[in-house]
Amino acid sequence: MGRVSHFALERTPLFATGETMMFHEPHASTDAEALGRAIPPHFLLGTATASAQIEGATAVGRRTPSVWDRFSAEPGRIIDGTTTAVTADHFHRVPEDVRLMADLGSNAYRFSLGWTRLQPGGRGTLDADGVAFYDRLLDELHAANIAPFATIFHWDLPEEYENGWLNRDTAARLGDFAALLGERFGDRIDNWITINEPATVTLNGYALGLHAPGEALLFDALPTVHHQLLGHGLAVQALRAAGVRGQIGITNVHTPVVPASDSPEDFAMATLFDIVHNRVFADPVLLGHYPEVPDFLAPLFGAFADIPAEDLNIISQPLDFYGLNYYMPTRVAAGAGGGESPDGTSEAMADLPFRLEEFDEYATTGFGWPIAPEYFATTLREVQERYGDVLPQVYITENGASFDDVVNGAGEIADIERINYIGEHLATALAAVAPGGVAEGIDLRGFFVWSLIDNWEWAAGFTQRFGIVHVDFDSGTRTPKASYRWLQDVARARQ
Repeated sequence: MGRVSHFALERTPLFATGETMMFHEPHASTDAEALGRAIPPHFLLGTATASAQIEGATAVGRRTPSVWDRFSAEPGRIIDGTTTAVTADHFHRVPEDVRLMADLGSNAYRFSLGWTRLQPGGRGTLDADGVAFYDRLLDELHAANIAPFATIFHWDLPEEYENGWLNRDTAARLGDFAALLGERFGDRIDNWITINEPATVTLNGYALGLHAPGEALLFDALPTVHHQLLGHGLAVQALRAAGVRGQIGITNVHTPVVPASDSPEDFAMATLFDIVHNRVFADPVLLGHYPEVPDFLAPLFGAFADIPAEDLNIISQPLDFYGLNYYMPTRVAAGAGGGESPDGTSEAMADLPFRLEEFDEYATTGFGWPIAPEYFATTLREVQERYGDVLPQVYITENGASFDDVVNGAGEIADIERINYIGEHLATALAAVAPGGVAEGIDLRGFFVWSLIDNWEWAAGFTQRFGIVHVDFDSGTRTPKASYRWLQDVARARQ
C-alpha cells in the first residue's frame, strides 16, 4: 500500500473555472445485504497485504535485508521507532490468517512475494526455504478456494542493489526475478501484479525522502519512473515466457487533484502534479509514450527526453488487467509548502514551488486524509476518459482507511468509521461503472480491502491501523473488528 503524497489532476475545462467535480447524490450504502446484492456475479471481493508489512521473521533462514529493513533500523526514520523485524508475525501464523480470510467469505487474497526471502541478495536461484513458505501459503489459499493475487515488487528491494531504482540495471534484476517466480509458481497463482504503486516509490522514496531508501532528490528522482516501468515490462515478458496460467497486470495509485483556486498559478501546479503522479506512470503502460508537457514545465522532465522506442515497446505490452488503488483526492496550490502534517509531507515538500492543501469540508482518516468517496467516481471517470478502449479489465487492488480502534461496552472493536469508509467507496465504484454511471465502460472485476490485518504501516510504524482484524503487536493475537463482521455479511448477501 502506498501513502503520503498522492498527486493527480483531471485536465478538463472543469478546472479552468476552478470548480470541482462532485457527485452529491448518495451512491453508497453501508447496508450489508443491499451492498452484497449489488455486487455482480464473479466479482472478486478480497483483502490485501504486503510482505514487508506483515511477515516479520526477517532473520529466518537465508533471507537477506531489504531497503526497508535498513531504512527502518535508521534512527528517526520510523515515527514510533519500530522495524520490519516482527510486524504482524504472519510468517508464523499463515494458517490462522487464511482461516480469517475463509471465514470472512472473501474469494481472493492479494499478497506480495518477499524478494529477499525468495532470492537472498537479489541474485541467483530461489531459496528453498523461501519457496517452501510461499508454497504453504498457496496450499492454504487453494484449500480455502481463495484466488491468489501475487505482487512481485511491493517495495522490498534487495539492499545490495546499488542506487536502487536510479540504476537501470535494477529493471533487469526485476525481470530476472519474475522469470524465476513464473517458472516456480506459474501454475499456482491466478493473477500477477508486477509492481505496486511505482508513483509512491518514486515520490516518497526518491523525491521526498519519506520512504526507503530515503533519498530527497526532488525532480532528479524521475529516472526511477522509467526504470520501474521498464522493470514492469521485462517482468511481463518473463512471466509470459514462463507460460504462467494467471493473468498479468500492474497496480498504480490514482488520485484526482483539484487546483486550490481559479488562479492560473494553481492550475499550472496542479497540471504538474497530474504529470508527475498519474500520467508518467499510466501513460507509458497504457498508451506507449510519456505524456506531453507544457513548454514551461519541459525543463523538469529531461529524464524522459530520449527514451528508446524499444523501451516503450517493452513497457506498453498489452496487459490482462489494470490494478487501481484509490484512497483520497488532492488539492494543490502554487507556492512553497512547509510546516507540519500528520504524514510528514509538508515538511518534505518545503523546497518545491507547490503545496498540498486540506479539504476542510471532509472528515479525515487517522492519517489526516480526506474521506471523499465521490472523488473515487471522479478517478474512475478520468481513467475511462483518458484510456478508453486500451484499458483492460480493472481491479481495485487497494482501498481502505486507518482509524483509532475503539472498544465498546461489549468488548468489541466497533470501527464504524471503517465500515462507512469501505461501504461508501465500494458502492461508489460499483455505481460509477454501472450502465449510466460516470465511468460506464470500465470492466471492473474486483475490489480488495486494505487491509486484512493491522500491519506495520511503513514510516508510520504501528501508529496507523488499517486492518479489519485487530492485531496485538506484542502477542500477535488476532481479533476481528466490527468491519470484519460487516464485510462477512456483505459476502453472504452476494448474488
